[in-house]
Amino acid sequence: GAFLYSHLQHKVRSAEALAQKYKQQQEALSAQLQVVYEHRSRLERSLQKERGEHKKTKEDFLVYKLEAQEALNKEKQDSMNRYGALSSQHKILKNQHDDVKKQLLDLQLQHNSLKLEHRKSLESHSQKYAQLQQEKDSEVTSLQDTVFKLREESKLLRKAHQEVHSQLLNAQAQMEEFRQLKEALQKMPGFR
Repeated sequence: GAFLYSHLQHKVRSAEALAQKYKQQQEALSAQLQVVYEHRSRLERSLQKERGEHKKTKEDFLVYKLEAQEALNKEKQDSMNRYGALSSQHKILKNQHDDVKKQLLDLQLQHNSLKLEHRKSLESHSQKYAQLQQEKDSEVTSLQDTVFKLREESKLLRKAHQEVHSQLLNAQAQMEEFRQLKEALQKMPGFR
């Protein structure tokens, strides 16, 4: 009986220890479950918030899509209008280009004609210039001869002038001598 009692006490202690252990595990599991519930609650709130934001984003995206579609349609219409205007401008510029091309051909023909006339005129002017140069050279030579002759004549005239001047000075000296002699003679009593 004592052995059975001891054995039963041992069993009871083991059972109590096991119960304590299970109780601690249950408390730990309860705490973990509480944490999981709180985490789940936070996740649900976060998910709800995300859904709200997603809904708002989706609405914003739809608004943006509509605005973008309207802007795209407007830009497409503007592009079509610009294309029409550019097409008309291109036709006008093409016509102007054809006109300018025709004018260029006419001007090239006129330029070739003027170039030929210029060449003929240049040759004619060159011949006239050569003739005038020759006449000028002969005239310069003639003028140089004339200048040389005039210089020679000027030398001769200067020489003659100097001789006349010397003769005049001699005549004046002779006149002075004659005057002095006349005065001297007049002063002599026998001359009177």
